[in-house]
Amino acid sequence: MGRNRWHFVLLIFLIFLLIASLGESRQREPNESYAARRQALRARVDGPVVLFGYTGREDASPSYVFQQEENFYYLTGHNEEGAALLLVPEPPAGRRWDGPQEILFLPPRNTTAERWNGPRLAAEDPDAVARTGVAAVRPFAELEGELKRLAAVFPRFYTLLPRENEAGYPHTRIWQDWLKTRLRNAHLADLRATLGAMRQVKMPTELRRLEKAIEVSIDAHLAAMHMLRPGLYEYQVAARMEYVHKLAGCERTGYAPIVGTGFNSTVLHYNQLGRRIETGDIVVLDVGAQCDGYVADITRTLPADGTFSPRQREIYEIVLGAQNAALAALKPGMRLSRSGPNSLHQIAYDYINSHGTDRQGRTLGRYFIHGLGHHIGLNVHDAGDPSRPLEPGMVVTIEPGIYIPEENLGVRIEDIVLITEDGYQLLTARLPRTAEAIEQEMARPQADPACTPNEIVACLRTPAPASIIVVLPRAPLAGTSLPSGNSSGRLLRSEPRSEP
Repeated sequence: MGRNRWHFVLLIFLIFLLIASLGESRQREPNESYAARRQALRARVDGPVVLFGYTGREDASPSYVFQQEENFYYLTGHNEEGAALLLVPEPPAGRRWDGPQEILFLPPRNTTAERWNGPRLAAEDPDAVARTGVAAVRPFAELEGELKRLAAVFPRFYTLLPRENEAGYPHTRIWQDWLKTRLRNAHLADLRATLGAMRQVKMPTELRRLEKAIEVSIDAHLAAMHMLRPGLYEYQVAARMEYVHKLAGCERTGYAPIVGTGFNSTVLHYNQLGRRIETGDIVVLDVGAQCDGYVADITRTLPADGTFSPRQREIYEIVLGAQNAALAALKPGMRLSRSGPNSLHQIAYDYINSHGTDRQGRTLGRYFIHGLGHHIGLNVHDAGDPSRPLEPGMVVTIEPGIYIPEENLGVRIEDIVLITEDGYQLLTARLPRTAEAIEQEMARPQADPACTPNEIVACLRTPAPASIIVVLPRAPLAGTSLPSGNSSGRLLRSEPRSEP
């Protein structure tokens, strides 16, 4: 094994040790942001809310990094396992409740486990209320008694109920059964739709974290444009982008990176990353960072050797035209749904289906096989009704695509927009989007001329943007009009990371 290869292995090993030792490091929003969400949720329900933090999965492997259930994190910012949240609305007429309106229940301290996994917050800690911002913090063992007292006041409780054919770790089903045995006469209602609707409209503190993830992801895509060339493997390009994410202070990549070359460019969720990039290939890069819990989702399609072939450019221009047609119609009241009134998807589909053909002379609509976009937030496909009319404060992707397997030709262009009062703000405007701009960016001189397939370690050593950049809207988001049109935000250095 050559010296450079040993260096690369050592680098990956050191990165792994760093991740394992730090766990998932998230910077919380201010306590006031979580408190405002809890208050808003209590106003929308007519019974107590009971939510549980994930437990169990963290015991599956010593290398597992705990990541909190998204709705629980949305309401608390608490990223440790084993907790529960209880929210109590105003009681029904003629009933009375004298207890707290919100309680965070924490598991008992386990000093043996903490020797392995690090200290955990406990109810007996004197600063537990100040750190969490929840009015009352109590031991988990007291939850059952509190529920039984509430059952005498409220006939209905809200929680996350299991989805039909739910796969993976059965968190919601386990806790549904637990609640049923303790609230035998109460009705359990699903909270998923209510929370999803809340999560779709972002608070200013959420937007700052989303836009940080977007800016770091743009830096990673630019690094890939400068690095990409025949002879590299897909996983090497993905590694470079993940390196930029971590160096900029983001805790992880938001989803399994998609770097698909040749035929793999036509596979929507391709994540094997094992093919060598060849001359003449097209390469789809769908990669986004997760920063402080919030996930970006950006896709660019690049020519492997820096210049699109005539056929690649033809298909690329059609996809770009479809995206531009959808952006031209983008404003509040429009929908991401595939059909129906105000469908942005239909606009993009009609453009694709009326421009160009395949080798058999057929229209290209059959090769646009996925939706036009989705919400982003704490999940890359964030919670909420995807067909809901768009509203100011929502952040969504616009991502048309054409995938022709028999030509080994897939093209997707995915950008992120903030919906404003009368239009949208393109949050990914800094990243080249046209074929000409991409070719020009790929032709720029490399920061490290030794970044070749045989010198990949040197490539990884090339300094990436170390500063964290945040895009801030040009007008405040709360109580004022948002900027209109397709203008990009102004770039500002991030504020010091001093929030609790």
